[in-house]
Amino acid sequence: MMAERDCGYHADRDRWRHALGARALKPASPALQARARTVADQSEQQQHYQDRLKKLAKLRELGVDPYGERFAETEAFADVRRRAEALDLEAGQSAEDERTRAAGRIMLLRMFGSLVFLTVRDRSGDIQVGLSKKAVRDDWPAIKQLDLGDLIAVEGYLGKTKTGEITIWADAFRLLCKSLRPPPEKYHGLVDVEWRYRHRYVDLFANPDVRDAFVTRSVIVDHVRSYLSERGFLEVETPMLQPIYGGAEARPFTTHHNTLDIDLFLRISPELYLKRLLVRGLERVFEINRNFRNEGISTRHNPEFTMLEIYQAYGDYNDMMDLTEGMVVSAIERIGGGFVRSFGEIQIDFTPPWPRRTYAECLAEYAGVAMSDIAAVRAKADELGIKYSHLADAVVVQEVFEAAVEPKLVNPTFVKDYPAPLCPLTRRCPDDPSKALRFEVFAVGMELGNAYTELNDPAVQAETLRTQLEGQTETMAVMDEDFILSLQYGMPPAGGLGIGIDRLVMLLTGCPSIRDVILFPLQRPRATADDTPRGSTDENPADRP
Repeated sequence: MMAERDCGYHADRDRWRHALGARALKPASPALQARARTVADQSEQQQHYQDRLKKLAKLRELGVDPYGERFAETEAFADVRRRAEALDLEAGQSAEDERTRAAGRIMLLRMFGSLVFLTVRDRSGDIQVGLSKKAVRDDWPAIKQLDLGDLIAVEGYLGKTKTGEITIWADAFRLLCKSLRPPPEKYHGLVDVEWRYRHRYVDLFANPDVRDAFVTRSVIVDHVRSYLSERGFLEVETPMLQPIYGGAEARPFTTHHNTLDIDLFLRISPELYLKRLLVRGLERVFEINRNFRNEGISTRHNPEFTMLEIYQAYGDYNDMMDLTEGMVVSAIERIGGGFVRSFGEIQIDFTPPWPRRTYAECLAEYAGVAMSDIAAVRAKADELGIKYSHLADAVVVQEVFEAAVEPKLVNPTFVKDYPAPLCPLTRRCPDDPSKALRFEVFAVGMELGNAYTELNDPAVQAETLRTQLEGQTETMAVMDEDFILSLQYGMPPAGGLGIGIDRLVMLLTGCPSIRDVILFPLQRPRATADDTPRGSTDENPADRP
């Protein structure tokens, strides 16, 4: 067989490497070295692009449509592989009566004269395709124009190579789309994480682990819907554009409706609309919704995120604990992998039952202060470096809780009975009005869910919505007169629950950042127009020595 073809190191890159090597005699600054690498990378990528444009023109000269047409009824590569494994073929053996029709993206390309081997990827995995000049003679000139990243379709029979690799031996070939940009090079990959988030369409086909995380996300969301529907909950939709924002402590995004000449807010929470539905007799409702909060960005926060909110008439926060635990545990059983799951270097044990502890107990254990001893709480705040001179007592307590307690909650834990002033939408404990019937569930120090025994007294609700605690930068103290009116018609006692879908997926897939589980997270605009990831190449990993 002929030697594998040279897939392209170019003179521009060599010149820059030589220049960088020469500077070893006089070390260049890191900034200059970085600039040199960037210029070399950009020059190389531009050359790749021009080379592919030439191949695009050649395909058109050959009468081949480089952007393909319909090729339906394909078989997933995972199914092809399972079927081939069941044949129990020997190395070098074929089963010409076992045919398939498949399509995917070229991830590896090796040419040996009149024989080409491709590793092709679809959403289910990779498989090898074998193309011989004898079997696809009419298409051979077009096959010679193939590159990594091209989308192709084949029909053929199943077999194994002499080395035992399962292979589709194609006798029909079609180009579905010519890729003008090379995929990230396998061994260096997409080294720029920010670039990956901006160009998720590349990230998904180049990194199977990323693709698998989003497939798992879809399975989790599907399971949540099924779990709730099976228990009599009705999925509903509430407005994203709201004349009054409420239901959470957050700064909203604002917009303006030209025809009505009114300002509107992108919702920060669907809570008050879902409670209106309880008034109207829809006793069990849920919504998987997009919320928008004009706040900071971190590994745990994105301005646009997905929430699950649930309301159950005639229930309370104890029912919401049962529902939360049952839903997450069954989701783990659905996706597999066991109850002990890795999150970075941390092991999280989701084995039920989860601990249910009071806010006061946790504060006493991990901060060493009583929730009611404000002097001790403020002394602890001093110790933790919390500036509290402008903060109300309840806010100082919460600041200490967040700093001293939350990081200690590694395994999923329900923390209940919060300071009442922090919870204006929550019913108070009957035996201690200073506490609210609210819980939050935490894992690895991160809030996963928040639930209440809902407040349905319209007079008390109106009073709490008028109250803003000193030191709160954001507040739920936004009066919604129509919501108060709805309560006056009578809302049944109820339990309400909110779970962050993005954070749930983070915990169950082991993704350390919320941007790893959002397909297109918000990014700061780039100052450069360079759209090429470092590490992209037209070189085949298989061509390396």
